[in-house]
Amino acid sequence: MATSTQQKQELYKTIWQIANDLRGAVDGWDFKQYVLGMLFYRYISENITAYLNDLEHKAGNAGFDYAAFNDEQAQTAKAQIVKEKGFFILPSQLFENVRRNAKDNENLNMTLAEVFKSIEASAIGTDSEQDMRGLFDDLDVNSSKLGATVSKRNERLVKILNAIGEMNLGGPQQNKIDAFGDAYEFLMTMYAGSAGKSGGEFFTPQEVSELLAHIATNGKQKVNKVYDPACGSGSLLMQCAKVLGKENVRQGFFGQEVNQTTYNLCRINMFLHDINYNHFDIALGDTLIEPNHWDDQPFDVIVSNPPYSIHWVGDDNPILINDPRFAPAGVLAPKSKADLAFTMHMLSWLAADGAAAIVEFPGVLYRGGAEQKIRQYLIDNNYIDTVIQLPANLFFGVSIATCIIVLKKNKSDNKTLFIDASQEFEHEGNKNKLMPQNIQHIMEWYVARTNSQHRTMLVSNTDIAANGYNLSVNSYVEQEDTREVIDIDKLNAELKQIVARENELRAQIDELIKSI
Repeated sequence: MATSTQQKQELYKTIWQIANDLRGAVDGWDFKQYVLGMLFYRYISENITAYLNDLEHKAGNAGFDYAAFNDEQAQTAKAQIVKEKGFFILPSQLFENVRRNAKDNENLNMTLAEVFKSIEASAIGTDSEQDMRGLFDDLDVNSSKLGATVSKRNERLVKILNAIGEMNLGGPQQNKIDAFGDAYEFLMTMYAGSAGKSGGEFFTPQEVSELLAHIATNGKQKVNKVYDPACGSGSLLMQCAKVLGKENVRQGFFGQEVNQTTYNLCRINMFLHDINYNHFDIALGDTLIEPNHWDDQPFDVIVSNPPYSIHWVGDDNPILINDPRFAPAGVLAPKSKADLAFTMHMLSWLAADGAAAIVEFPGVLYRGGAEQKIRQYLIDNNYIDTVIQLPANLFFGVSIATCIIVLKKNKSDNKTLFIDASQEFEHEGNKNKLMPQNIQHIMEWYVARTNSQHRTMLVSNTDIAANGYNLSVNSYVEQEDTREVIDIDKLNAELKQIVARENELRAQIDELIKSI
């Protein structure tokens, strides 16, 4: 049987080939929507089919196959299926059935549009309505990007259906990997890498997500809730699911995202990783101004990579200074730099025994003004557990060296750990990457919480206060001097020998000239 690594490599190879074969006139960034959308369509079709087949087989109906079932009879079980799965798909509208007839269907684009509309409509008026609404909005089967004519669009849609249908994703019994989830993450990585700056705005590289998840869940076997207030496509939430096991997150995964398209991607990501609709709550909107999870906080685990130094309303809104999330610091984050507004929000919603691991723009560690006052609040109240300096060039479209701030409310000391992980990477392509051994080193330093030359320093909060509440790692961890050590005495002796030899050669040349 193929190993996990072999299955992943084969999967990635197939996806890469699909992307190269089918992009054509469609820009790769736009084409992502079609590949991911069809992947999602195939997944939920197979998911509901496997679910219903399993129920019937256990009930003694060994020959039952939902894909061959009658639409009219299937309708009778719709309400129960939606209650369990969050959606309903008629047998005739399943991916495999639509794909089977696609080549001969002159109205394929209309057929698909109707299927997607029907799937979303199945959840209207139910508990899963919010989770299903708009999931197919970015999969526009009538877009001119697919082709100038209906026939051209349908021709391309057939290619997409066949390419996705031929992907060897298997079932849970045959796979050693989360095939649908891995396919999603590889696609996101591939497209984010080619999207420039916009790629980094919604996708955190998998290895960075893994590090954050390990930090925030360290010492925990089970938790109630995981939260990301700027969740993008959900990669950080899913890493927590992988690290803990989704069954060990009792009450589910919570997140908020301001971008409509990325909000859709995040919900799709939940389904593709087999997180049921009643086990996640992803909201659309601006977390800083309109947070959607007041009734769900506090959260045991918070992981986030908020947008760096974006503008927000700040003190232009006089009400915000009284917001219980921001009021304790006595000052709001600058209007031009919302970084610490996100940090204060996460601290406010963090459980007493929880941990928050946040990727931050390095400027928040040392800038003055309101940001210094917020750092003072965080240090004086002993909320900052660890500051980690990451290597440069880890993120898509962002070459700066970011950092991680770890927040806790139940620390056993009045000190802050500083970790210099700036050299913990390997260069891969045009990016730097955290490798497994790099993540292991950082976690060992994080857990040990001791001083280590050129790597870590445990600093008292009083010393940090005396240093103007500067949290830059290089202010506390002495960097290793990797320059070559030069022995001045030895160098001078060598120079004397060179000069003596030079004088000797000149004398020989003068004698030679005289003899000529």
